[in-house]
Amino acid sequence: MLAVMILLSLLGGAALSVQSAVNSELGRNVGVFKSAFLTFSLGALVTALLIVYFEPNHGKTLLDVPKWQLLGAMLGVPYIVIMVLAVWRIGSAVATVAVIFGQLLMGMLIDHFGWLGNAAITFSPYRILAVACLGVALYFIYSGSGDG
Repeated sequence: MLAVMILLSLLGGAALSVQSAVNSELGRNVGVFKSAFLTFSLGALVTALLIVYFEPNHGKTLLDVPKWQLLGAMLGVPYIVIMVLAVWRIGSAVATVAVIFGQLLMGMLIDHFGWLGNAAITFSPYRILAVACLGVALYFIYSGSGDG
């Protein structure tokens, strides 16, 4: 099951890179916020259909959960807007690696401190080395893009 989850995560990451490149071009043609609006509108429609046809019943509704848990829905907006702006200026590869670097740094902090209801997974030399390697990769990808 672990291999399947890793594969699905890799596919999700690939889809985000394609989405970023497509949204960047769309944003250039119709505007950043219209591009973001289309992303969320179509995403809401597709998700609503998935809920209707595939979501099992749960004991709680969105109105019953702690309100801080709804924050995740709003955090997608800055991501989409930033990527629409960034990709056409620094390229898909640099923007994607920078996003992954930010995700990894924050993910490690969330893990280490057990924030947001997650189990605590402390920093280890391997985890710190992984962040450093990704930082080096970001540097080389940016330097090799012709802008560095």
